[in-house]
Amino acid sequence: MNSGIDVQEIFVRSLVDLGLPPGAAKAIWMPLPMLLMIIGATVGVLVTVWLERKISAAAQQRIGPEYIGPLGVLAPVADGLKLIFKEDVVPARSDPFLFTLGPVIVVIPVFLSYMIVPFGQNLVVTNVGMGVFLWIALSSVAPIGLLMSGYASNNKYSLLGGLRAAAQSISYEIPLALSVLAIAMMSNSLSTVDIVNQQSGYGVLGWNVWRQPVGFIIFWIAALAECERIPFDLPEAEEELVAGYQTEYSGMKFALFYLGAYVNLVLSALLVAVLYLGGWEFPIPLDIVANWLGVSEANPIFQIVTASLGITMTLLKAYFLVFLAILMRWTVPRVRIDQLLDLGWKFLLPISLVNLLLTAGLKLAFPAAFGG
Repeated sequence: MNSGIDVQEIFVRSLVDLGLPPGAAKAIWMPLPMLLMIIGATVGVLVTVWLERKISAAAQQRIGPEYIGPLGVLAPVADGLKLIFKEDVVPARSDPFLFTLGPVIVVIPVFLSYMIVPFGQNLVVTNVGMGVFLWIALSSVAPIGLLMSGYASNNKYSLLGGLRAAAQSISYEIPLALSVLAIAMMSNSLSTVDIVNQQSGYGVLGWNVWRQPVGFIIFWIAALAECERIPFDLPEAEEELVAGYQTEYSGMKFALFYLGAYVNLVLSALLVAVLYLGGWEFPIPLDIVANWLGVSEANPIFQIVTASLGITMTLLKAYFLVFLAILMRWTVPRVRIDQLLDLGWKFLLPISLVNLLLTAGLKLAFPAAFGG
């Protein structure tokens, strides 16, 4: 079932019925999913920043933001407004063009990656056949922007941060891709919608986390490294590199880095939920719930409730992982750069390769259990 096509057809048909030409109706439709994606991702960032503040405060036995709106919910908005109105300083001996282009190259691929994230059967911007590999390809563009920003700043700490970001991304991109390849092999598809559908029917027991526990752990560790979260925040380590590649940035350019980091964290959590935790699937199959309640699955009200539950489940799973990532910030010490690279090349890479080969062997031996 191709996601998003039904909604598009209904929208375009309704505009045509109002008297608009089909071409104009399609032109009006085209920017809407992209605009919705940007708004949704930005709201997700605001929620995540607020959670980061409150969870960090709870971990340190303090209150956190309390007076900027109820329970401090407007604190992320205040952060954003402060960065928008701050002076945008460009260092005198920097490369102004690359200095400006760096943050843009970091942010755009992350927002584009939201196109492939399904929040429900018919709730995805585009159901691309190569969805997960498109995300991996897009995520590998961001380190170019970080390296560019570090180089263009004409600052040794910024350059070191940019070089670390590039080395870290290369080190963890391969285990990440291999763990995704194991999932694709089991699902016989690279489409995120197909991967979720392949996990449906058995509730929580059908989720890929049980069939790919090693791949799940590798993916989560590699995703944290790609997002540069503690314990892998070496490129912007304040204690060593005074914020790394961000050192010379202020105002809106710094806001783009800030936004990109949190958008990437939410995106990674959503993809873990989609690939390993059943996406929009409920822990108990909804057809069983419908039988218990004596409700027909064709009932429009039941379908609306199912769609709402699907979005809720995707977001709950994703934000549980975001919660774990925030908690790790205050419970796990930062690794050294040599330990970071050793973990990627000497530990995760061999294990992810063995996991892939084992998945291939089990798929050949037990095709029914492993998606054959």
